[in-house]
Amino acid sequence: MLKQSLLKATAAAGIILQENFDKKFTISNKEGINNLVTEIDHKSEAAIISIIKNDFPEHFILSEEAGEIKQDSEFKWIIDPIDGTVNYANGIPICCVSIGIEKAGKMIMGAVYNPFINELFFAELGHGASMNEKKISVTDTSELEKSCLVTGFPYTYLDEPNGPLQVFEKFIRKGVPVRRLGSAAIDLCWVAAGRFDGFYEHKLSAWDSAAGFIIVEEAGGKVTDMKGDYYNPYQPGIVATNGKIHDDLLRIVQGGNL
Repeated sequence: MLKQSLLKATAAAGIILQENFDKKFTISNKEGINNLVTEIDHKSEAAIISIIKNDFPEHFILSEEAGEIKQDSEFKWIIDPIDGTVNYANGIPICCVSIGIEKAGKMIMGAVYNPFINELFFAELGHGASMNEKKISVTDTSELEKSCLVTGFPYTYLDEPNGPLQVFEKFIRKGVPVRRLGSAAIDLCWVAAGRFDGFYEHKLSAWDSAAGFIIVEEAGGKVTDMKGDYYNPYQPGIVATNGKIHDDLLRIVQGGNL
């Protein structure tokens, strides 16, 4: 029942994204330049929350736009109604619906759906990860210098040593390809699917990564915070890889050099 509700909510939101894509809609700005929210974010979110409340009215909900809908429950749904809102607002089809489910503080299930290229990623704890019901797995690349990486930059720049731009420069100056898609959930899923060898980002919120990180882990990858500790989506930094380049990528984001 939990999986069915998750997939139903993901599909319903995906239809809303498709129906309104590249059309006129209201756009407003949150904290920071170009940190957008659209009326479609709110419509997508409302559809997801409606399904959850109908199927599991006692469950806790954490969503990007609505915030916390608190309940005394060991289950928490963590929702990003559109991950990649800037892309969506500009008619760029690299965006998705992202929903993770946490039980007693541990992620147990996640779904990420990009309706524009019809890719549905799903993972359940202990049962592997899939894309459109086909099993996926991370790459076996073992050399960081030969990796293809992906990252993102925060809307409010982190003024700290070895920040996002400094790390990015280290890779670019050595010729290591680093992409920037604008959707952390898709970044994580594409690591899980073997399209990227690793992903790092300095500042994310729980709804950005909750679903994606369990998908990476269930695809055989490794996810930690930037200190190398087990990943907690309620802190900002993330490093997600195929596992084989993880220590080397950590060393760079922590201030080391290639």
